[in-house]
Amino acid sequence: MTTVSPSVEVERETPFWKRLGRVPWTWRITIAYLMVMLFMPIVAMFLKASTEPPARFWAIATSDIALATYNVTFVTSLFAALLNGVFGTLIAWVLVRYDFPLKRLIDATVDLPFALPTSVAGLTLATVYSDNGWIGSLLSPLGIKVSFTRTGVAVAMIFISLPFVVRTVQPVLQEMEHEIEEAAWCLGASQWQTFWKVILPPLFPTILTGVALGFSRAVGEYGSTVIISSNTPFQDLIAPVLIFQRLEQYDYSGATVIGIVLLSISLILLLAINFLQAWARRYDSR
Repeated sequence: MTTVSPSVEVERETPFWKRLGRVPWTWRITIAYLMVMLFMPIVAMFLKASTEPPARFWAIATSDIALATYNVTFVTSLFAALLNGVFGTLIAWVLVRYDFPLKRLIDATVDLPFALPTSVAGLTLATVYSDNGWIGSLLSPLGIKVSFTRTGVAVAMIFISLPFVVRTVQPVLQEMEHEIEEAAWCLGASQWQTFWKVILPPLFPTILTGVALGFSRAVGEYGSTVIISSNTPFQDLIAPVLIFQRLEQYDYSGATVIGIVLLSISLILLLAINFLQAWARRYDSR
């Protein structure tokens, strides 16, 4: 027979409000802040969407224009995040492992998308990648059009999500011990084998974290993409712009339905990425 200690029995008999009074203030402030700034807005969004009948909710969420915007938003965001996962890791590697002129300037420039207003970023990208721009004029003879196309949306998402990968991977690279790489070289491993079997495994969960952060940022981007794209349905219209268009039409519940779908899909993808991170950590610990 299992016995219960007196202290546990007294704790059970204590009223809930008295036990709540013993919760540290740090916990109280944290819970209150999360309730006001995170949970309550999400609950309000779900309550607003629930005003629509289920059939109407499904019709709005699965309309042709909505499905097209999901495709543009999530596929392009995932492409931008994965591309930054490769090149962001490469940039972090160069910034950590090499010394070169103007290194501090380039390192500071990586954070520019954080500080630059997204509308300014969109205007700059649209100008540079236009048919008469510095880069667009070089691509135009090849038949490649960037501004006011889905490609332009991808460029904007790559631009605003790049720092997330670089700044996530960079500290981990700085803490990695060079002696492990030197030991691998002494044992006859090539540089590629050393990177693939020694450096990448502990770095992979961090890269996934940067990719997840970049993906989340790209999905919610509005200011830059609305300028560099033509916002044409079934071509380069993204879901955040569709939500804004619904709000302009005073279709608040319809805009909320699209927002709920974005929130749900983003949450599922982030949970999947977190599962991959946990799996990678368990694999590395073996």
